[in-house]
Amino acid sequence: MASTAAELARRKAREQDGAGSQANAIPFNQQDFEQLRGECLQNGSLFCDPTFPATWDSLGYNQLGRYSSKTIGVEWKRPTELCSEPQFIVDGAQRTDICQGALGDCWLLAAIASLTLDPQILSRVVPPAQSFSSQYAGIFHFQLWQYGEWVDVVVDDRLPTRDGKLLFVHSAEGREFWSALLEKAYAKLNSSYEALTGGSSIEGFEDFTGGIAESYDLREAPPFLFNIMRKALKLGSLLGCSIDISSSYETEAVTSQKLVKGHAYSITAAEQVQHFGSAVELLRIRNPWGQVEWTGAWSDDSKEWDGVQPEERRKLDHSADDGEFWMSYKDFLCQFSHLDICNLTPDMLTSNEVGRWNYAEFEGAWRVGSTAGGCRNYPGTTGAATFCSNPQFFIRLEDEDDDPHDGEDGCTVLIGLLQKDGRKERRFGRDLNTIGFAIYQVPDEYKGRSNVHLGPDVLLRRAAVARSQTFINMREVCGRFKLPPGEYAVVPSTFEPHRKGSFILRVFTEKEAHTSPMEDDVNAEIHEPDVGHNDVDPHFKRLFVQISGNDAEISAFELQQILDKVVAQRSDVKTDGFSLQTCRDIISLLDTDGSVKLGLVEFHTLWTKIQRYLEIFKNHDSDGSGTMSSHEMRAALAEAGFQLNSTVIQEIIGRYADTSYAVDFDCYIGCLIRLELLFKMFRTLDKKNQGKIELDLQQWLCLAIN
Repeated sequence: MASTAAELARRKAREQDGAGSQANAIPFNQQDFEQLRGECLQNGSLFCDPTFPATWDSLGYNQLGRYSSKTIGVEWKRPTELCSEPQFIVDGAQRTDICQGALGDCWLLAAIASLTLDPQILSRVVPPAQSFSSQYAGIFHFQLWQYGEWVDVVVDDRLPTRDGKLLFVHSAEGREFWSALLEKAYAKLNSSYEALTGGSSIEGFEDFTGGIAESYDLREAPPFLFNIMRKALKLGSLLGCSIDISSSYETEAVTSQKLVKGHAYSITAAEQVQHFGSAVELLRIRNPWGQVEWTGAWSDDSKEWDGVQPEERRKLDHSADDGEFWMSYKDFLCQFSHLDICNLTPDMLTSNEVGRWNYAEFEGAWRVGSTAGGCRNYPGTTGAATFCSNPQFFIRLEDEDDDPHDGEDGCTVLIGLLQKDGRKERRFGRDLNTIGFAIYQVPDEYKGRSNVHLGPDVLLRRAAVARSQTFINMREVCGRFKLPPGEYAVVPSTFEPHRKGSFILRVFTEKEAHTSPMEDDVNAEIHEPDVGHNDVDPHFKRLFVQISGNDAEISAFELQQILDKVVAQRSDVKTDGFSLQTCRDIISLLDTDGSVKLGLVEFHTLWTKIQRYLEIFKNHDSDGSGTMSSHEMRAALAEAGFQLNSTVIQEIIGRYADTSYAVDFDCYIGCLIRLELLFKMFRTLDKKNQGKIELDLQQWLCLAIN
């Protein structure tokens, strides 16, 4: 419970002060760069990072672990120990600053190389005014996007070396260290260098920009991809492309028409020109080397330009010898293998010359027993039974796109489902979940409302209007959709039910859209039996006198014995006995005269209440097991009058379910009584009916102990 409360407090603080935004990055591990550097300068010492020490543990856990042959002879050294005049950046960041070392993180290095193409983004990730001369204290910092938040990562400049040379990324020039230190910051963020092995450059794209990336296999290019690219460029997106290699020997091999295999290119323009009166689609592509350009059709000074009007040729600036060249879209599809589009959030763009996506993001979690419902089509009945428990998110699309890329009216939506901490979990042998999402149209009866949680009547009886292309065990699943104006629910899930995980759901739309989590408002409409002395029949009175003893009242200890005896005689419910705490809660709820015991009318009220709750229990015990699954619990609570959101349901399951996430009858009754008591206490203290209360320390302690 304390961890959930802390997480809710963190989210509220973030909303209030913008912590984690681009303008207000969160110090990673609570390490403040300016403060730490100031302390080192004052003490005349060089920074040694205690949270990412120069030890084998920071290198890795298996292939780079303590006893691995790959880590024998590794020494951590500062750049000042490796060369006489180390530099942070020499003459601006260049692609040649990034040479791969003995680590399989070429995906990351390709993303780092892309930073050199955009000075604005580079300065965001690699803050300027860092050097080995002015205010040098052995400490550097970098800013990276991580699961919805920008974090400022501090590193010391001790780098792993062998035989006096950097073990991992290094510059061709040899005395430039910004790329090696950035790699170290990324390794720290993910717990070790080894955690960076293997991946997609899309991951690096996103962590350097906070954007959402789409990937296209150009052998299966969708129709109108050229129009998608042109519109993406108008929205300030970053576009990268590459040519597949069949083996490592082909890396950076140059084709006969001067294209480099296994090499990251960027696309900087998409234009349509008139060639002898016919329209031709062209792309401007940049080789980050600044040289080695395409020599085929539409290359610099090729004969195709003769068929273009001089004014248009001048506008396209087609003949500069700068590593940038034009190519027809048709040739592009034949020559290149992959296209990545990284769509940027509005706060990453400073230019007024580009449009902006509308953007929203939400944190969510799959928790076993409460919100880890699995996909609807999981084999067997389990998936269908639990699917509705998954988190849900609301999107209202009102305005159709301007200038639709495919000529069809509708609203373009990009949805990305990103699961957290996959690289950190590797050292514990945990794999990524297999994830995906489905999109449902909100029925008319729920339109205009996000304070609902759609149930089986919608999610199991209606078809999804769209879904992610596949369920896959990748960090992120992303899809582009064209939907008519309307209201939709996005349901992200793992493929299998009962798989825990945390995620970020991101939504990009061309036009403004209303988005929010779909959660029930927390409320209760509790049925209170209206019982007076005259309502108690004589037979019940005689029984009460027999069991209550001389004082004609029932204590918590007596109540426990009575309830256990009664329930033990039933074969349709399972129980291991009522707890004394539940019995005390019952008395706190129903004791009207302050005797801390139940009198005749109070006990009759309890009996009426338990009879009703028993009926609800049996209605929702679908398999007749005598227990209620945690996923059945939500509907049972709703029938009992409790409207609760996923966060509260999660806490209930954590407290009342057993190790197989089943709730027996005594725990079910204990939960309902506790909820009644909590709602009653809150409403008593919320005198102005504002939905919030203020407590002093004494009140808080008395309530918590109760």
